[in-house]
Amino acid sequence: MKKVFPVDKLIEKIFEVSNLAIGEKVVVHEPYFKNTNALNYVSQCINSGWVSTAGEWVNKFENQICDYTGSKFAVAVSNGTVALRLALFVSGVKNDEEVIMPPLSFVATANSVSHLGAIPHFVDIEPHSLGLCPFALQKRLEEIAEKKNGKVFNKHTGKRIAAVIPVHVFGSPAKISEIKKICNIWEIPLVEDAAEALGSWVKFKKSLKHCGTFGDVSIISFNGNKIISTGGGGVLITDNSLLATKARHLSTTAKAPHPWAFEHDEIAWNDRLPNVNAAIGSSQMEVLEERLKLKRKLYEKYCQKLNCFEGLEVIKENSNCINNNWLVSIRLTINNQNELKEIRDKILNIAHSKNLFLRPSWNLINSFKMYKDVPAGDLKIAQDQSFRIINLPSSPQLLIK
Repeated sequence: MKKVFPVDKLIEKIFEVSNLAIGEKVVVHEPYFKNTNALNYVSQCINSGWVSTAGEWVNKFENQICDYTGSKFAVAVSNGTVALRLALFVSGVKNDEEVIMPPLSFVATANSVSHLGAIPHFVDIEPHSLGLCPFALQKRLEEIAEKKNGKVFNKHTGKRIAAVIPVHVFGSPAKISEIKKICNIWEIPLVEDAAEALGSWVKFKKSLKHCGTFGDVSIISFNGNKIISTGGGGVLITDNSLLATKARHLSTTAKAPHPWAFEHDEIAWNDRLPNVNAAIGSSQMEVLEERLKLKRKLYEKYCQKLNCFEGLEVIKENSNCINNNWLVSIRLTINNQNELKEIRDKILNIAHSKNLFLRPSWNLINSFKMYKDVPAGDLKIAQDQSFRIINLPSSPQLLIK
């Protein structure tokens, strides 16, 4: 007899962890501003008149990011997609060049490449962290890449491979040390998409190194659903002073410094984060460690409450990492594909009917019509895993309601 997966019991347990009665609205992640200086700092911006793309809070917020992550430079911008597009541009990505990335990510990772006229090139993930697989990356490069005059080209398309973008999915660190070694060997720029990974660390040379500090240049997002929020916003981080200076210049319309003259020396963007948003971000950085502790407790509570379910597992961090637990997620381990999809959809449908807004994994980017025909390796792991993942309510304030 076919064993019936206990969907109702699972939903009951998730509500129990969330400290809410069944039927109360609960989303995957939402901002939380209580017990912060957000209102005070925003009031200071309004009273001073400095609410737009300059002001002391932008500088303070950037310094807080540098202090926390260990990066030397930070350039705050209006959102994570803008940050990634800018990071790729200053790394040298140009029109009609290829950028290697995993297919399991938010679509903005690929869109930022396309905004520059470049082409996403998809390489498979590894199942534990759900990040770009170093083995698949090396194998793909050996299959299709060749070096000419210090640059790497796809010998099948003739296009330069201009960068590699690993993604720290749901805040879980990818195997970034291994990926960095491969990029160094091939001399391909490494641009980290750490949009979801503020507060995630990797053990590196007997110490901890923050996600986003492995790449030549990297980005973090502060969208409304991130671990801290500026309403909207992102930041480019790097240890390279030339890249930081270029990014700052291009994100402020490439305006040459002058007391009054409007001299612009390049075609550029108006990307900078407004002062009022930076003030909100600064107030959130002040409570980041407290939020991370709450999120770890929430993760541990899920592990305890859901360990009785056959056919699923809570996705755990790698032994050499510290995960920020931005989105605590379960993985369905059912072998039969038809049964797997049926159970996943049943969990989501029943949960949503009870105001429990669980979230499935993103659709693979290569499945979208605008990216169906771009270069790609064998994506069997991503294709398998994308149907197995469900994100659970992960707001840290669930533990203090």
